[in-house]
Amino acid sequence: MSKYVVTNPATGESGAPFAQTTDAQISAAIDAAHTTHQGWSKTTTVAERSELIEKVAQLHRDRRETLAEIIVREMGKPYEQALGEVDFTADIYSFYATNGEKFLADEAIPEFEGEGEAFIRRSSLGVLLGIMPWNFPYYQVARFAGPNLVLGNTILLKHASQCPESAAAMEKIFNDAGFPAGAYQNLYADSKQIEGVIADPRVQGVSLTGSERAGAAVAETAGRYLKKVVLELGGSDPFILLSTDDMDATVEAAIAGRNDNNAQACNAAKRFVVIESLYAEFLEKFTAKMLEMTPSNPMDEGTYLGPLSSAGAADGLEEQVSRAVKQGATLHARGDRSGTYFSGVVLTDVTPAMDAHHEEFFGPVAIVYSVKDEAAAVELANDTPFGLGSYLFSTDKDQVLRVADQIEAGMVYVNGVGLDSPELPFGGIKRSGFGRELGRFGIEEFVNRKLIRILK
Repeated sequence: MSKYVVTNPATGESGAPFAQTTDAQISAAIDAAHTTHQGWSKTTTVAERSELIEKVAQLHRDRRETLAEIIVREMGKPYEQALGEVDFTADIYSFYATNGEKFLADEAIPEFEGEGEAFIRRSSLGVLLGIMPWNFPYYQVARFAGPNLVLGNTILLKHASQCPESAAAMEKIFNDAGFPAGAYQNLYADSKQIEGVIADPRVQGVSLTGSERAGAAVAETAGRYLKKVVLELGGSDPFILLSTDDMDATVEAAIAGRNDNNAQACNAAKRFVVIESLYAEFLEKFTAKMLEMTPSNPMDEGTYLGPLSSAGAADGLEEQVSRAVKQGATLHARGDRSGTYFSGVVLTDVTPAMDAHHEEFFGPVAIVYSVKDEAAAVELANDTPFGLGSYLFSTDKDQVLRVADQIEAGMVYVNGVGLDSPELPFGGIKRSGFGRELGRFGIEEFVNRKLIRILK
């Protein structure tokens, strides 16, 4: 049984638990979602659904302060960053509202040379289940719900158990925007109930952002019932530094790439792979910046690093760091820890024989490596079970393209961090999952590309 409750990681204070959705309520929700898809979704146009999604975007902008305060309480995100998440979320909805008709227009098949005509017409599949994490409570939902509601799919949304308030706020926004009952519904469900939702023949697919363990469990259940799955799982993204003409700016990018969102992002830079000629300077300056950041109250003006999301998260990170040191890593530097307030940690001398070399650290812990040349940098960057994103810094354009081609990841960002945008696809390979969100590809996952051939 899941307990849906807000426990403020900055204070430890807990609110009243939210009532779990009953089995009967889940059954009714699936009924409503299926009925709405069979009716409203098939009788409205893309333009009409896009108009509603634009209203969702505007309501996020209208309620941005209230929405931001909610997720500060739920997971400790600094308030200014919480406002930024709400704004980015609204931009995602607007992106699909603006581009939905273009993305879903009939597509001719230019290679077809037979008699008559042939084209692809895109249409919805039906009821979809979204299982979303706590670290970006609004943004993650927008990546899934925005394109699929424009397409005409209907949404059942199971949010993280520590995010019941933001989950309810989003459901209210969809209702207030004018979506009919059944188009978007929030479920406070546990894992056993979710298995039943996936098994229901009216549910056509499931999208999960979360841990490897959760992804494997959902994929196993979905596979048993032949359901389409999109998974965005963990990451241990490399930050590869091969050359720079501004080390201070590169270090600032490294700090932001590691520590935004309280260093709790799947696509954060976590492993810093530095050419040996730049290693000493980078390590010195990077370490100094990591130690300068003192976690503080997420509601205070100017806070950049707040608490980790929970006491359990902080304890788990502490255990990872201690285990790395026991296995031979050098604790190059670390700040103080006070409960959920976890200061920066820099590890060096990590080898492939250590757990730390292959694990994901979800918090302000950075591993810094020295490599002798480009080939060694690529080899080390790819020596991970994950393949979500990557960051590459070089002043040599030929080198950039050469190395980018060799990196085993779904995304390569060159000479910058925080470059995500609604029009750019997001997703990974290997144990980071499969499928894409955002951009045109985000509306192509749960779609029926129906061939229509007309013989004249």
